[in-house]
Amino acid sequence: MPIPNWTSLNGTDLLHALEQWTVEQGVSDIHTSPEKEDVRIEVRLHGMLEHLVTISNATYVDFVRRVKFLSKLKLNLTNVPQDGQYTFQAPDRMVNVRVASIPSRFGETYTLRLLDPVRGIVPLTQLGFPEEIHQALQELVKLPNGLILITGPTGSGKTTTLYALLNTVVGTQRNIITLEDPVEYELKGIVQSQVDTEHDYTFSSGLRSILRHDPNIILLGEIRDLETAQTAVDAALTGHLVLATLHTNSAIEAIPRLLSMGVSPYTFAPALRAILAQRLVRTLSDACRKPDAACDVADSKTYNGRMSLPELITVSPAIQSMILSSEPSQAILVQAKKEGYRTMREWGEILVKDRKTSQAEVDRVIA
Repeated sequence: MPIPNWTSLNGTDLLHALEQWTVEQGVSDIHTSPEKEDVRIEVRLHGMLEHLVTISNATYVDFVRRVKFLSKLKLNLTNVPQDGQYTFQAPDRMVNVRVASIPSRFGETYTLRLLDPVRGIVPLTQLGFPEEIHQALQELVKLPNGLILITGPTGSGKTTTLYALLNTVVGTQRNIITLEDPVEYELKGIVQSQVDTEHDYTFSSGLRSILRHDPNIILLGEIRDLETAQTAVDAALTGHLVLATLHTNSAIEAIPRLLSMGVSPYTFAPALRAILAQRLVRTLSDACRKPDAACDVADSKTYNGRMSLPELITVSPAIQSMILSSEPSQAILVQAKKEGYRTMREWGEILVKDRKTSQAEVDRVIA
């Protein structure tokens, strides 16, 4: 993976070379790690962190100066975290870069997240959902009202799935407004709004403001507190379709999470339409998909992309009644399985059988 002659570049040229190469390779993040003698640069490719190159401290000083200038960070501050962003020109598109720094023992550590519209704005058909779930999601986003939750840890593809869902209904005479922190990609035909905590424009206050603009569909970047959760539920009950993300490990965990926040089950149960939980698993290369292939599942070259590993709970009248009765999540899970629900692990077994990914990869993301 290391590119010859990178160590001969100055910091400015190195940044430019990294930008172009990472876009071509599909890298999502660039990480810098200053050490005593030099600086390690790593990249995240298909969700895995890989060492790319080691550069001198002198080159890194020049590199950081250029990053700070582009992202409008304060050049003289090195002992406090800073956040910024900038854009650069790829061969056929503009790519946004989110920059974050923290002070470390041997200097400032940087993470550059590449928000490439080609990889972030993907049609729903290309996310790799099983056909059964793909069809269910297409029907859910056509609903006139209700709450649809998408859960999973950071980096599990929640935002990409939300954007893909919204793109299926753009131009269908529906007013779509998002509230994000931050806005990651620009979507045509949609009003996008960004949280600004310094001016008290939070998820909860922003959501109340959005409701005064007569939206049909609301995308809520994250539910973090009771006020936001209850407002989202109330909006779903008053004629709006609300798509929101939540940090839980599985679909079923979203129900007790919101109830534990203090959301009323009497409003939550009739508002909830579905919960999608997902992870991203690396996909086997064409060569390694062959039945007689003897590929090393621990080798990154065995994989050439990523796809969604999902689980979807759609809320039936029986499940709605169980939520109203505050029945334990395990009982709700049993009912969901009776109705055809499969866990992520069960979907993973199907993907492994179809030679789309490896068992080791499924175990890695689910564990």
